[in-house]
Amino acid sequence: MTYDVIVIGGGPAGLSAALVLGRALRSVLVVDAASPRNAPAEGIHNYLTRDGIPPAEFRELGRAEVAGYGGEVIDATVATAAAGPDGLSVTLTDGREFRARRLLLTTGLTDELPDIPGLREQWGHGVLHCPYCHGYEVRGRSIGIIGSSPMSLHQAQLWRQWSDDVVLFLHTAPAPDDTQARELAARGITIETEKVAEVVADGGRLTGVRLTDGRFVARDALVSMSRLNANADPLRALGLQATENDFGAAVIADPTGRTPVPGVWVAGNVTDPMAQVVSAAAAGLQAGAMLNSDLITEEVARAVAR
Repeated sequence: MTYDVIVIGGGPAGLSAALVLGRALRSVLVVDAASPRNAPAEGIHNYLTRDGIPPAEFRELGRAEVAGYGGEVIDATVATAAAGPDGLSVTLTDGREFRARRLLLTTGLTDELPDIPGLREQWGHGVLHCPYCHGYEVRGRSIGIIGSSPMSLHQAQLWRQWSDDVVLFLHTAPAPDDTQARELAARGITIETEKVAEVVADGGRLTGVRLTDGRFVARDALVSMSRLNANADPLRALGLQATENDFGAAVIADPTGRTPVPGVWVAGNVTDPMAQVVSAAAAGLQAGAMLNSDLITEEVARAVAR
């Protein structure tokens, strides 16, 4: 069987695309590695009518809706993809092969975290990255920003909206200039120049950081900006690659998700690293609709040529 579309990745973007394709009476297969980026988070936020829903429950509901329109979802990992005279194909790590007329990559991204002992274990609950995803839950509590770039100064000012107790640990970020230092001081943000040596927890709960000079600074929550690297490896054999940017690497596509590789589309964090769940889902819906339109264009041309 040749599917109309194979979707690689079963997160918000991939499932939304599969949903719209199923409603368009298209045959669609979603191949999901089942390793979502937001798995450590307690809940999804800023998604109207779904605010606070656990990520796993969100995915279960999405899979059920896709299946309700005839879409197939399997837990598997795509090893590689190929293009041939009969269309596109994907080979899974278990050796199975599936064919499709179009491919949609919605594999998201991987957070490349700072190499600080204890940080990874707290990622997603004690160590946060997005104020709009987690800020409300730590409102009024002590927050520490672990600096890694000039953007960390902006992050400190941003998180100050949710707490009046914010410490900016410069760590590897550049020191603020005089104007920036005045701005930070004006809002009561403390600057700590000593590097962070360790993220400290007690019984799995974050308690603070230990600095390289041995001092312990208590914090209820930490913020760390990771490098955002697109998960584009499954389609590398087709020539699809991530392009470096200021925040990491992302796959370049047009506003509808079409890539320069014929028949290949992308949606969600793999192409837009700043997309939240609701915007990734919207991008998946758009890509699904555009894929259906692209298939119709092909079918019209084929009908005329008969």
